[in-house]
Amino acid sequence: MRKRALRIISGLGGVVAFLAITPSVGFAQEFVPTTQDYLNNLWVFIAGVLVFFMQAGFALVEAGLTRAKNVVNIFAKNMSDAVVGILAFFAVGYAFAFGSGGGEFIGSGEYFLTGVDIAAIPEGGLSVATTFFFQAVFAATAVTIASGAMAERTKFSSYLVFSTLMCAFIYPVVVHWTWGGGWIAGMNVGDAVFSDFAGSGIVHMTGGIAALMGAYFLGPRIGKYDENGKARAIPGHNMPFMVLGVFILWVGWFGFNPGSELLADEFVITVAVNTMIAAVAAAFVTTVVIWLVAGKPDLAMIGNGVLAGLVAITAPCGAVTPLMSMLIGGVAGALVVGSVYFFDKIRIDDPVGAVSVHGVCGAWGVISIGLFAKYDDAFLGRDDAGLFYGGGFDQLGMQALMILIIGVWVTITTSIVFLVLKNTIGLRVTAEEEIEGLDFLEHGIEGYASDTVTSASTSANR
Repeated sequence: MRKRALRIISGLGGVVAFLAITPSVGFAQEFVPTTQDYLNNLWVFIAGVLVFFMQAGFALVEAGLTRAKNVVNIFAKNMSDAVVGILAFFAVGYAFAFGSGGGEFIGSGEYFLTGVDIAAIPEGGLSVATTFFFQAVFAATAVTIASGAMAERTKFSSYLVFSTLMCAFIYPVVVHWTWGGGWIAGMNVGDAVFSDFAGSGIVHMTGGIAALMGAYFLGPRIGKYDENGKARAIPGHNMPFMVLGVFILWVGWFGFNPGSELLADEFVITVAVNTMIAAVAAAFVTTVVIWLVAGKPDLAMIGNGVLAGLVAITAPCGAVTPLMSMLIGGVAGALVVGSVYFFDKIRIDDPVGAVSVHGVCGAWGVISIGLFAKYDDAFLGRDDAGLFYGGGFDQLGMQALMILIIGVWVTITTSIVFLVLKNTIGLRVTAEEEIEGLDFLEHGIEGYASDTVTSASTSANR
């Protein structure tokens, strides 16, 4: 009898609690967010913080794989991506991507987040503040990808212009066409519509193509190729930086991919598992391949293998099984090695392998959905969409079409930007500046100032 009474009391308590967080039918004029709505917004915010921390990872990887005389410049560029990139996205980029006005090509309205209640949480959704925060750190990531391919020879002022335009216009248009419900989102090939869960194509391939165009218009670093066109190794100065950066990026990816679920639900963890499996599979395959090709397990290449797997799984992470995640990551691990060697052969000097990791493996991630998608990831609208699950070639065709459209857009727009910069304020530093290093000449300080110089200076002032 006592247990039954406790169950009744407990049940009444649950009813009271339910009524306390649920709008009353017939009386409520506005939606009152539930505890779950607040949890969703809080989780996406935390995921955004992890993505923002990836800026530190990118900076360390790039600095570690380049020379000591440019380390200040490397960190300055990565910091500027966050500063001017997010400001540009705040001013116009967010409106171009998600603005309520405009059309299929570009959004409009809500410039500087004006004219909208950024705190209000809509029913079953995220507040504008949460969405902006999460998308702004994605924009900063997209432009940072290009920094590594343009390292050690780019004018800082020109890089600032590129970073601003990338986050203000080039990247937001891609977002509007896809996640913003624009042109690509309205397309279909047979029964297939586009899918890119967290941005293998939208973020990483976009950044990778920009990196390719930057490296092309800059030309190779002095001494990178001999008189016969054969690539020379220019070793990075700090492998611990590089490895630490890879691990920071790896941790950040658990915000990048699971955060893109945009809900605090059971699928967050399944996306995280797929992300982890793809990364370790890629690292393993890269280790084997580079060991066979070069005769040594090159740590820099293995680190890029990890990143290649993470980039590749970013698009299909909500649609594939863990086993297929391992396969997708493994292919990316082999692909990144071949791609790095290929771009060296055609004299595209990419000091950190950004084009291969983000551009090539980003495209592979988008294509892999057409092959291996088993589950509806909230974009596909159906299960078993992949070719290997009986979905036919429609999804593969749609994914390829998406790659083509984004590729053409980013290639044309970034080429225009770099060409204009090259013929106006200049894109590349002088040969003398490049040989001496960019730290002191571009920023007035050195990354590793000598203690002996400081001591001598101090003694002279006494």
